[in-house]
Amino acid sequence: MKLAGPQLPQVSHNELQAMAYSDPLTGLGNRYRLRDKVRMLAAERADDPAPFAICIANLDGFKPINDLFGAEAGDEILCQVGHRLKACIPDGATVTRHEGDEFAFVFPLVFEKIGAERIGQMIKDVLSAPYDLGDRNVRLSSSFGFAIYPFAGEEFEDLLKSAETALYRSKRRGRGQITVYSQEIAQEMKRATQLEQALRNAIIADAVDVHFQPIVRLRDGAVLGFEALARWIDPDLGFVSPAAFVPLAEERGFIDALSETLLRKAAEAALSWPRELFLSFNLSSAQLMDPGTARTMLATLARVGLDPNRVELEITETAVMTSADTAHRIITELRQAGVRISLDDFGTGQSSLGRLRDFTFDKVKIDRAFVSRITTDRASEHIIKAIVAMCDGLDLQVVAEGIEEVAEAEKLKGLGCGMGQGYYYGRPADGMATLRYLEAHYREFARIERITA
Repeated sequence: MKLAGPQLPQVSHNELQAMAYSDPLTGLGNRYRLRDKVRMLAAERADDPAPFAICIANLDGFKPINDLFGAEAGDEILCQVGHRLKACIPDGATVTRHEGDEFAFVFPLVFEKIGAERIGQMIKDVLSAPYDLGDRNVRLSSSFGFAIYPFAGEEFEDLLKSAETALYRSKRRGRGQITVYSQEIAQEMKRATQLEQALRNAIIADAVDVHFQPIVRLRDGAVLGFEALARWIDPDLGFVSPAAFVPLAEERGFIDALSETLLRKAAEAALSWPRELFLSFNLSSAQLMDPGTARTMLATLARVGLDPNRVELEITETAVMTSADTAHRIITELRQAGVRISLDDFGTGQSSLGRLRDFTFDKVKIDRAFVSRITTDRASEHIIKAIVAMCDGLDLQVVAEGIEEVAEAEKLKGLGCGMGQGYYYGRPADGMATLRYLEAHYREFARIERITA
């Protein structure tokens, strides 16, 4: 007698369809649900195209949380986000989850920019409350991109692309931003994409250069080291400011490639300097979110042959706080290898004193916003005096940035500031010009050159 096998549960057509249109983790709809909802609304309003809005939202800083606490904790946060969104969206609206930490919405009764920004702010506030992970709470911000039908597109794919463009714009502006698509934004993002491609090609062609600005001892003007600064001149675009292309590399995910190229070039140049001079190099906020940053940078220095003890890495308070736990581990690993760490732009963050307590730094750089007013603004003078005294008590070195006039230099010396940099002491220059600068300003270097010549 033939035995019957195990009976498989019967799944109805409706159940199969529901599964195909649902996100298995959160229970929200998925991209197919979003597509069908948009197409249905567009068809209903075809004769008289009344506007409606779609939105894409993204959790800021979710990946480091996922890396730090594990995928299970990440899934728990996504489920909590899903519950909050289902509870807060207005009647008639639809919320879906796409890949990773991306969620999307359809708002049939949102017709214009002000309404989109208002509902985006409401959802942003809802998502900003702490997430419970049992033994700890986590806070996340969120970014939003809106597109209004039919102005931002009449087909689903076009509308979705417009919302994605608006979201990219939000991400470029920082965390917790809300952007509603417009033609002006589309043109801006198109230029950014063109710039991105040109920069990627420049990195491959090794065409992004490094210039060096001297850091001196204020007491006698002796050169102590140089800060490496990125410079890029494109054949078609001309000079492109690092304030434009460095954040773009962070946003589009290739800051590691850019930074590795710049560090290699800077380290190679530093090999030709006297050994007691240090190289100062900037780390971005994205790199302080990547647990592999220390390993990558130390490997680059090892390949070039530059002693890590000659290297200082500059980080900003904002970069540290983007992912504090990961940043702390990166800083610790680098310092253990001999690399020194400078806190850049000191005084401009919201809680710089707390950072000095929580992290181990070797040096503090006073932001140029204070230095530029030191001779005219009594408050700036007292702030710098207090910073110098505090750092002296904490055994931290101090560098004043942006010194452009002799009066500023003299004032800083009088306040006890040890080091400085700025146009008064030297503008950023390429590697060969830096060697000429050393020949003129560094007596020991000139003496060694004469002996070895």
